[in-house]
Amino acid sequence: MSATTEAPTILDHRSLYRLPWSLPDNAIAWLEPTAKCNLACLGCYRENDPRGHKTLEQVASDLDVFARYRTVDGISIAGGDPLVHPQTVEIVKLVAARGLKPIVNTNGLALTEELLEELVQAGVAAFTFHIDSKQNRPGWKTSNEIELCELRQHYAEMVARAGRGRVGCSFNATVYEDTLRHVPDVIAWAREHIDIVSTVVFIAFRAGAVGGDFDYQVRGRSVDFGAVPYATEDLTRHELQSTDILATIRRRYPDFMPSAYLNGTERPDTFKWLLTGYLGTRGRVYGYVGPRSMELTQTVHHLRTGRYLAYTSPDTLAMGRPMLLLGAVDRALRPVARRYLRSMLLAPWRLAEKLRFQSVMIIQPADIDAEGHQNMCDGCPDVTVWNGRLVWSCRLEEPEKFGDFVQMIPRTRSRDERVTAG
Repeated sequence: MSATTEAPTILDHRSLYRLPWSLPDNAIAWLEPTAKCNLACLGCYRENDPRGHKTLEQVASDLDVFARYRTVDGISIAGGDPLVHPQTVEIVKLVAARGLKPIVNTNGLALTEELLEELVQAGVAAFTFHIDSKQNRPGWKTSNEIELCELRQHYAEMVARAGRGRVGCSFNATVYEDTLRHVPDVIAWAREHIDIVSTVVFIAFRAGAVGGDFDYQVRGRSVDFGAVPYATEDLTRHELQSTDILATIRRRYPDFMPSAYLNGTERPDTFKWLLTGYLGTRGRVYGYVGPRSMELTQTVHHLRTGRYLAYTSPDTLAMGRPMLLLGAVDRALRPVARRYLRSMLLAPWRLAEKLRFQSVMIIQPADIDAEGHQNMCDGCPDVTVWNGRLVWSCRLEEPEKFGDFVQMIPRTRSRDERVTAG
């Protein structure tokens, strides 16, 4: 985490749909049954703890906290890597038994055909595989993001075979300054496989430089911020913004248009989660859904179920033709419908291909401004449980090590100013 500069304005947040997610009423909650992992990713915010497995009783207790404080549609089962937990299948069953969608967030390294089948039978709703070139992954250590699409496809095909249209498959990648140029290539691969890939997610890399601009305190007590895994002594500023990723995508796809977002807690015009959805067939995109479609989808699902929508099955995402009817309220879909109908008239055999929905999410983690204010995701979906309390999962190391979240006090301010501000 570092002080950020003003990003170029290429979007007006007022023209997009602000996703209605809040702390007590959200699409997702973040369950961490283990802190153990079988990879060491450069961008990871968690410390690898080989002793870090929770018991089923502790997992059930965390789910009870979510049930008490937070209405959700799905539970992201993460970590660490949840597939190294010896009772992952039972954890998925615990989540499914509560009528929630179990979503396994994994690097995939421990996934076998046998385990996958067990998870499907247990009720898993979706997998999100985190794959990027900074993971020091065995067999892929020198591969770039384009070459890693072969591995992504391997997992997508595994899930498609075992899930039989009922289990979603998405991919995360942390984006670094030197891998930013490959983001459009990953999207191009996803579009070619829209039938087996639901979503691709790009997460801007963040690292906090220790020392320099700030003193680090918890409840007025100085702490060693260098003890957390996302701290670094490298004073190079990593200021990649969601809008930088968007601008790179638009160089390949000029019409690429987000429709929904989550803002920052400190700055309402920052795009902490930036969501784009489009309709297409393998390798062919007919156009993008607008803010009204996103709003109607979330609103109707909430009215019908009492929950905001998280992940949907591939079979549901293949219902793109009925979705074109939303053009009655969403102007953005009208040219999509025209292009699709024209294509079907020119090549009627394409009617055999299902029209599918695929999404791209861009996530911008914590920003720290010059005054030490921490711009978090307002309505963060990835909230987890610590000591019976809902906390940000991306900063969980802070309460675990120091008893609460770290405050950053600018060293340029005088002592009297600090006392007044406190």
